[in-house]
Amino acid sequence: MRRQRGFTLLELLVSLAIFALIGAMAYGGLQQVLEQQQATEVQSQQLADLQKSYRIMQRDLEQVINRGIRNQFGDPIEALVGGSGYDGIEFSRAGHANPAGFLRSDLQRVAYVPDQDTLLRRTWRVLDRAQDTLPDEEVLVEGLQQFTIRFLDDADEWRDNWPPQQTQTGDADVTGLPRAAQVEIVLDDVGTLSWVFLLPQNYIASSQAPAGGNNGGGNAEDGADDGGDGNNEGDGDEEQEVTP
Repeated sequence: MRRQRGFTLLELLVSLAIFALIGAMAYGGLQQVLEQQQATEVQSQQLADLQKSYRIMQRDLEQVINRGIRNQFGDPIEALVGGSGYDGIEFSRAGHANPAGFLRSDLQRVAYVPDQDTLLRRTWRVLDRAQDTLPDEEVLVEGLQQFTIRFLDDADEWRDNWPPQQTQTGDADVTGLPRAAQVEIVLDDVGTLSWVFLLPQNYIASSQAPAGGNNGGGNAEDGADDGGDGNNEGDGDEEQEVTP
């Protein structure tokens, strides 16, 4: 009768050690894959937020209009102000969507303001503000280290402030718009990003049709009705016989 030989205690310990080493290596590889996936998702979300911020800023700046405003104290402000001497950039824009059809203007006041480590987008529902007018805010970019902007004038020179210092007269309608704006932001884990936006020139805002058109139509209809009545009366006079 043959004797069946099993594993010795030493062989079992060696086998367990090998399996433990393989499991630890597999777990380490899996953990590394999960960390890489998480980092990729964070970077993808950050890239998506940057692309969204770029599209929003491009949409706003490409619809800038030369329309000055008055602040809550009644002081005039140029259509576009910004640069190193200001807190970000603030400007008037057209094309404010109105899908609900509210009775309001299609013009809007927009500002991009750095606030600690975030970039805020502020919008006002009216252009000329009252003392109780408050803006709506939304966070566009997080992890902001630096926000700078400069402007290209008609002489193809870049200026750090707009309006230029030598043309500041206090009149909101004197200073025109720059030809382009360059936005430079420095972000954590991303670095420096530079965006250049072309600004529209001689932009004319859409206006509603005057109420006189409707009145003219109503008058035409009234005239047609009056003419019809006159013709009917004339026909009646022709049919009436005159007795001597």
